[in-house]
Amino acid sequence: MKIRDLAGPNFPELSAQLKDESANVEISGLTADSRQVKPGDLFVAVAGTKANGTAYIADAISRGAAAVVAADPHADAGVPVFTLSEPRRFLAQGAAAFYGRQPETMVAVTGTAGKTSVASFTRQIWAHSGLPAAMIGTTGVIAPGRNAYGSLTTPDPVSLHGLLAELADAGVTHAAMEASSHGLDQNRLDGVRLAAAAFTNLGRDHMDYHPTVEHYMASKMRLFEALLPKGSPAVIFADDQWSAAAIAAARKAGHDVRTVGRNGEFLALKRVEHFRHKQSAEVHVGDDIFEVHVPLAGDFQVANALVAAGLAMSTGIPAAAAFAALEKLQGASGRLELVGQTKDGALAYVDYAHKPDALQNVLDSVRPFTTGRVILVFGCGGDRDKGKRPIMGEIASRLADVVIVTDDNPRSEVPEAIRAEIMAGAKGATEIGDRAEAIRAAVGMLTTGDTLIVAGKGHEEGQTIGSVTLPFSDHAELLKALGGL
Repeated sequence: MKIRDLAGPNFPELSAQLKDESANVEISGLTADSRQVKPGDLFVAVAGTKANGTAYIADAISRGAAAVVAADPHADAGVPVFTLSEPRRFLAQGAAAFYGRQPETMVAVTGTAGKTSVASFTRQIWAHSGLPAAMIGTTGVIAPGRNAYGSLTTPDPVSLHGLLAELADAGVTHAAMEASSHGLDQNRLDGVRLAAAAFTNLGRDHMDYHPTVEHYMASKMRLFEALLPKGSPAVIFADDQWSAAAIAAARKAGHDVRTVGRNGEFLALKRVEHFRHKQSAEVHVGDDIFEVHVPLAGDFQVANALVAAGLAMSTGIPAAAAFAALEKLQGASGRLELVGQTKDGALAYVDYAHKPDALQNVLDSVRPFTTGRVILVFGCGGDRDKGKRPIMGEIASRLADVVIVTDDNPRSEVPEAIRAEIMAGAKGATEIGDRAEAIRAAVGMLTTGDTLIVAGKGHEEGQTIGSVTLPFSDHAELLKALGGL
């Protein structure tokens, strides 16, 4: 592909700089990582949180870069260097143009909690209707014949568009993906051709990246304001404190706003009955009334299911088919996942909750069917928002009967210091640094009617201590402890 083919109408800056010779430069790939440059690649120098890509231009050229895009001019580089005001946006849209192919129907969901479940549920609803469907998110990529573990909520744009092309070539026609605030703020989803988008909720998270909660919300709303084509369906959960702001942003952007939930108009939730392993809900769709059975615990899972149903219906699935699919849902990995139970019937769950609202939601969700004690094991990650640690400690001690504070992913921080900050808000909690030991101790406490939640890591298969990630699975450790009873 020639570099002129990457310019397009979105980058008149680049078109104006293209001369006959430079316009015909052949590009064999593109990347923002100089270490990955191969001969013939286009290197896009983007400013990161820790380093500026312009510092690596010489390295990229030495590895064979055929041309460079950067925010500042660079003379005598030996290859064409094009100056653009928004290299990040160009990287994403250039990757979209380079790979070209995407599943015909793409949807994206943003919000603090529930993104993984909504993307997973949407894929399952499509699949239930016979459509070759995929999901892309925190737990990885799931598609027909493919189940690949991942670690990033929203992949970098080159990886993302390469993946979308692979899925399209494999026959996938429908794909649901998570849209993180980082991914939206850093233009990673630019170039994804969306048919619909959704918002779940907003709570405290990523305050190590976003200066304010308002900035965090504004990054989320870029999904509606900049990426979703005008007039497209915008499915919004109506019962969150930030729902009104999301609705206003989507309407201002000219979208077809479709609200769901107890305050929803598109899908109106009228009644919910909670059981140990399932929930029954009455949902009104216009003049039609549906009795919906969701085989998952937790009020928040009903909310996620409704958002997913809204996305599926907004992309052509009839209401009856969408609600029928909800009755066969499988929960996303590590999202209030029932791992096992004791001989006395005490239940043990793993959940990914690693932020205040999510922790409160999961503890609130298990209380209705817990006749004994709610026992919680959790910690907080290092090199992340420190302000949430005492907040989560307070939530834990208020909503759980027994709390064990342990290590999560301490990364470069001192684990004892992280635990101390949590313990400052967790009155009466027990501190056990070794996570496996903490899980064993919690399982040993279980008696009839109790519910155990091991929170924070969910689907993760490693624990990062310093710069090393060691194999570790809450799921595996919990099974091992239950088996040792």
